Amino acid sequence: MTPQADLSASVGAFVDELVRAGVEHFVVCPGSRSTPLALTIARHPSARLWLQIDERSAGFFALGVAKVRRAPVALVCTSGTAAANFLPAVVEAFYARVPLVVLTADRPHELRGVGAPQTIDQVNLYGGHVRWFADIAEPDMALIRYVRTVAARAVAAARGGPAGPVHVNCPYREPLLPDPG
Repeated sequence: MTPQADLSASVGAFVDELVRAGVEHFVVCPGSRSTPLALTIARHPSARLWLQIDERSAGFFALGVAKVRRAPVALVCTSGTAAANFLPAVVEAFYARVPLVVLTADRPHELRGVGAPQTIDQVNLYGGHVRWFADIAEPDMALIRYVRTVAARAVAAARGGPAGPVHVNCPYREPLLPDPG
C-alpha cells in the first residue's frame, strides 16, 4: 500500500467511527497539516462541517454547538500554535462539563523536538483540562481497528461521567492529500 492509501484508510476509519459514536458536528479550522481530516470530514455523508478561520472563535463556536445540542462536537485544527488557541474553550468546556472532541493535527514523531518550523509540543497541551488524551499512531492500514477504538473511546470519554473535553493528537506525514481513489 502507498502512504496515501494508508492515510485515506486510517483517517477515513477514524472519522467514520467518530460519527458512529455520535459526533455529528465538526468545527474545522483549515490548515495544511489538518488537510486529511478536513477533506475526510467534508466527504463524510453524515458529518456536518462548520468552517471557521479563527481558532479561538472556533473553539467557542464548538462549545456553543455542544451546549445547545447536548452532544459531543469535534473541533479540528492544524499543528502548532493553532492548537493553543483552543485552550480557553477547552478550559471552559472542562468546568462546564461540555463534551468536546479536540483533534489537533501534528507533525510525525520524527519531526518533533528537532526545530521543525511552526511547531510546538502538542502532547498533553491542555494538561488537566481534558478528561482523556491520546497521541495516536501515524496512519497505517494495519491500524484501522486501533484508530476506530481511539475514536470510540474519545467520544465515550467526552460524554462520560462527567462530560468534558478530550484531546486526540493526530500526527500526519507528507504528502497530506488522501488517495484520490
